[in-house]
Amino acid sequence: MIPAYQNIVGMPRVAAIEHPFARPYGRAKDVETQIAVLRAALAVAEAAQAPGHVEHLPFVWPEPPEETQWHPPVPSPIIELINKRRKG
Repeated sequence: MIPAYQNIVGMPRVAAIEHPFARPYGRAKDVETQIAVLRAALAVAEAAQAPGHVEHLPFVWPEPPEETQWHPPVPSPIIELINKRRKG
C-alpha cells in the first residue's frame, strides 16, 4: 500500500499487508495462509466504518526481509514498457 496513492485515488478502505510484490495472499500452494489473508481482508471491508479506513493485517512473510525477493527478477510487461518510454 502506498498511503499517498490511497489519498489521491480515494480508496474507500485498505487491508494492508507486508508481503512481496505479486504475492499479497502468501506463497504459492500455501492454501491455509491464502484463505486466512482473504478472510482477514474481507473482514476489513465489512468492518470499515468510513472512507479512508486503513488496517494493517497481522501476517508476517515467513522469510527474513533481507532474504526476501520483494520484486520479481524480470519486470512485468507494463513496467518494461514504462521504462522504454522513459529512456526513449
